[in-house]
Amino acid sequence: MINGKPPNTWQRWVRQPQRLLLRRALFQIHLWSGIGVGLYIFFISVTGSVLVYRNELYVAAIPDPVISTSAGPALSDSQLSEAALLAHPNHQVTQIVRDNHPDYAVEIWLERDGKVRKRLIDPRSGEDVGSATETSVMLVSKLIELHDDLLAGSTGRKVNGIGAFAVLLVALTGLVIWWPGVTRWKRSLSLHRGVGWRRLIWDLHSMVGFWSVGFVLVFGLSGLYLCFPESFHALADRIEPPTAENGGSRVVDTVLYWLAFLHFGRINGIGIPCDGPGLCDQSVKAVWAVFGLAPAVMFVTGATMWWNRVLRRW
Repeated sequence: MINGKPPNTWQRWVRQPQRLLLRRALFQIHLWSGIGVGLYIFFISVTGSVLVYRNELYVAAIPDPVISTSAGPALSDSQLSEAALLAHPNHQVTQIVRDNHPDYAVEIWLERDGKVRKRLIDPRSGEDVGSATETSVMLVSKLIELHDDLLAGSTGRKVNGIGAFAVLLVALTGLVIWWPGVTRWKRSLSLHRGVGWRRLIWDLHSMVGFWSVGFVLVFGLSGLYLCFPESFHALADRIEPPTAENGGSRVVDTVLYWLAFLHFGRINGIGIPCDGPGLCDQSVKAVWAVFGLAPAVMFVTGATMWWNRVLRRW
């Protein structure tokens, strides 16, 4: 009773939200949607966090250039093509890629039956000195494709869009059910000593969820935009129709630009206060990488709680 009157729904929510039917329903939605797409969220979270450093990964994966040790004159493109075809008969040369340095091996693309082989040819001797397709570079590229479209092209991109919506659903329902009541909300902001490991898991789940919810919502919404950009642009045109006067200066275009930028956390856009590589760039990447792992932590702690409370009893 409050002032002699029974509490209304809002007062019950502020003081003891655990007893509300709506909160119990949202808890079930949060639980089962988290279980249903948990492994997907874990996978996208970890790969996305790693790919914040995709440029650094490419630099680390690219090997040192192969330098010619021959003393003869540099070969022409036709001579290099003949040398490549001599080493790889029944192929067709489709592209020749020369480096600015005259002693660096030349990359030649050879095609046969619709398949392309990329080989390095000594620019002076014409000798085949190895493959131009490095396994490490290919692995980085495949990791990017795996995160972007699950190696399934446009179909995988649509699946990722559905997954992004699921992330938003889990984050929003989690934000609502996080509220423990006006007398206990501060306890949900940090970890506590002297508690059992089950309570520690709960505190970790609650704390990480609260401090990372803003990032998770941005990741989910921006991921949804990157998977369905046409729908977002159509909505933007309805909100602020393009005209001759607002061309290139619409607010909705700025919002969509920042939405895409905030997904990656890389300082390489226009109007960024600390544009370019440096301490600021690396600091932003570190923050994005850490908070990018938050959904993975939430899945592990949530799954652990579900195991203790439900599966162990079974």
